[in-house]
Amino acid sequence: MAKPLLTDELWQRIEPHIPPDPPKPKGGRPRVSARACLTGILFVLKTSSPWEYLPQEMACGCGMTCWRRLRDWQLGGVWQKIWRALLDELGLADAIDWSTSAMDSCSVRAVWVGRKQARIPRIGAKTARNAI
Repeated sequence: MAKPLLTDELWQRIEPHIPPDPPKPKGGRPRVSARACLTGILFVLKTSSPWEYLPQEMACGCGMTCWRRLRDWQLGGVWQKIWRALLDELGLADAIDWSTSAMDSCSVRAVWVGRKQARIPRIGAKTARNAI
């Protein structure tokens, strides 16, 4: 049997940070579960396959469903909350090796970069004659 992309233990840690499904006063088709969508998202990100090639056998809905849920969770800040919660848990367990960490201006904004460069002075209207 293949290794699951989303274990029960990991799902129990992530589930509290997933927003509840919005109410459907008019009814309609039932929503794909958040766990199934997360499994589909992890599959696409791990395999680098296109969203439309998400296997139906995984019961994650279609690729567009998973993509929309990924977009909604990104806009709602869900990934940031999950990341912080898992990082806090690792920090409390002293399971982070900070000696191998690196930080650059892509990770943290560099506010005081240094002196501002001087403006380049304009060259006057003295141009050479055309040699042609």
